[in-house]
Amino acid sequence: MATVIDGKAFSEKLVADMAGYAAQIKEMTGEAPGLAVVLVGEDPASQVYVRNKGERTKAAGMRSIEHRLPEDTDEATLLALIDDLNNDDAIDGILVQLPLPDQINADKVIQSIAHEKDVDGFHLMNVGALSTGQDALVPCTPFGCLLLLRDQLGSLSGMNAVVLGRSNIVGKPMAQLLLAENATVTIAHSRTKNIEEVCRQADILVAAVGRPDMVKADWVKDGAIVIDVGINRVPAPERGEGKFRLTGDVDYQDVAEKAGAITPVPGGVGPMTIACLLRNTVVACARRHNLTLDGLTN
Repeated sequence: MATVIDGKAFSEKLVADMAGYAAQIKEMTGEAPGLAVVLVGEDPASQVYVRNKGERTKAAGMRSIEHRLPEDTDEATLLALIDDLNNDDAIDGILVQLPLPDQINADKVIQSIAHEKDVDGFHLMNVGALSTGQDALVPCTPFGCLLLLRDQLGSLSGMNAVVLGRSNIVGKPMAQLLLAENATVTIAHSRTKNIEEVCRQADILVAAVGRPDMVKADWVKDGAIVIDVGINRVPAPERGEGKFRLTGDVDYQDVAEKAGAITPVPGGVGPMTIACLLRNTVVACARRHNLTLDGLTN
């Protein structure tokens, strides 16, 4: 039976570490790192995410600034707010919660955020820096996956890694991070031939496709480390009419019999995302003040 990789416990330690750095920064500069989160509209899931981010930010001794805009906000209004935040020295990180309403071009909004405050790691300056091995603010979910892998394996050098999914948010940056760790990386996707066989070659398998329980035990090499990024809401009639449960992209019960270690859903990668968001905010703040903090790498 696979070892369960406890992302919740790891994330709590990471948040505690960031709280320590935030306290050091406040002592040295007189102000704690500040994270601004912008929410447009009333999407229920987005409201939950924003609330959770705010609570975790404050719990880490950092400043949380929320801007909630109505659903009918136009693009120019949102861009003007981002410009104000870019020029506000009290703000170290800016996050615009996605998805955005149809009248707003999400790509244009993301690129309008100052790259040094882009704690989501989506700006082209950060994407380019990551792909060329330079210091970058890295997308939070793949970086969280990398931290869990390092904790589990130590060195990833020379290992065969397969990333299942090629999104700009997870798949592509995950591959870049694994390459930087000297892993041999394959990106598999919907057009990959013999995808099950490709996945079976992996010492490390990262599943990020958004398809519930897609990865079965016969896709997985004996003893492989499986990181499940998927969070899918599926019907759970056994819990009652209209009830749902969360499941990943990996058939957990099936794969756990064969893998060496595996992340659960929930409680695996999910908690790492907010923890890494706080880390990126601390890093951005330290850079703004030209501070070098022991143990905090950029």
